[in-house]
Amino acid sequence: MRKEVIVRFGAGREVELTAHADMPADEARRWLDEQFVAHECEPLRASGKVLTADKVLALADGVGPERFATDAVFGEAFARAVLGALAQPVVRIDVESRALVY
Repeated sequence: MRKEVIVRFGAGREVELTAHADMPADEARRWLDEQFVAHECEPLRASGKVLTADKVLALADGVGPERFATDAVFGEAFARAVLGALAQPVVRIDVESRALVY
């Protein structure tokens, strides 16, 4: 089964990322936590509570399409972490409308 993450940044700006290996859920959540902090992402909720889905959206938005286009290693790590943390084979991330679809 193909494992991929599709990140949509707006009309005509879509990035497809393929995960070539699995990442365990705990490692995936840790990677997302570290990247969320490293990229100085802001919580999406006023309460300050940050769900895994929120981290995924904020990180994708924070790094932008250019990072995915120029850094294949980061792109694959992101895909592996998203799929591992959410336990889904395919995830669509719509940054513009702040939505995840499994």
